[in-house]
Amino acid sequence: MPLDALAFALAAAAGHAIWNMLLARARNPQAATAVALLVGVTIFAIPAAIEAEAESSVWPYVAGSAFFELAYIALLAYAYTRSDLSLVYPIGRGVAPVLVLVVGVVALGVAATGPVIAGVLLIALGVLFLRGLRARRDPTGFAAGLAIAGCIAAYTLIDNSGVEHAGVVTYLELVMIPPALAYAAFILATQGTGAMRAEVNAGSLVAGLLILAPYWLFLHALRLAPAAPVAAVRETSIVLATALGAIVLHERVGRERWAGAVLVATGVAILSL
Repeated sequence: MPLDALAFALAAAAGHAIWNMLLARARNPQAATAVALLVGVTIFAIPAAIEAEAESSVWPYVAGSAFFELAYIALLAYAYTRSDLSLVYPIGRGVAPVLVLVVGVVALGVAATGPVIAGVLLIALGVLFLRGLRARRDPTGFAAGLAIAGCIAAYTLIDNSGVEHAGVVTYLELVMIPPALAYAAFILATQGTGAMRAEVNAGSLVAGLLILAPYWLFLHALRLAPAAPVAAVRETSIVLATALGAIVLHERVGRERWAGAVLVATGVAILSL
């Protein structure tokens, strides 16, 4: 892989892990998420308006993807009020490709080759370690991670076709505007304006930029290198998020959780390749 493609892919991985860490460390992750989303869609409104490329056939895909994005956002913000980044993030990011693969095998006739089976088994073993074999378990975080994975898999399958009907930035903006507005309205109705004002800070603003920017960086990497290695490098975000949870958030990341994160990242990388 060319060095510039590697740099873009690593930057995308880092950006994704960092915005999750910033929201997880917020005093009110739900309000911080609402603020960050509004910031993100505002920033990307300019390049989307410049590109302004969309067919009328894109709207069913936008509606479907926006629904699952909203569910993903709500679950993620809730999970970070109840559980650890180092548990929720690896499960959500790691199980989602397996669900996409299952749909591919069952509905689209994708072959379950030896490497694919090995990748799935590594992810399953990693999730088992993340869940905890003997140490303190977190059923809420574990369940939230699985639900988040389901949402990621759903909007990934929709976006795979939807992006063919619009420019990438335009499509991304159209999909993210409805959940950003809907989630902000929900937080305003349930927590009031004070909660959101309290989270208008540097962390939320940076998270807002990073919510959409990593995908843009990922697309740049795809222009310079084949999709498989780029996708595999991007999954280093799983290990990075675990490290951020341990170092920055001071979460209890023992050997089991470290092993689980590495196994999940390795399994997803194999599936990507």
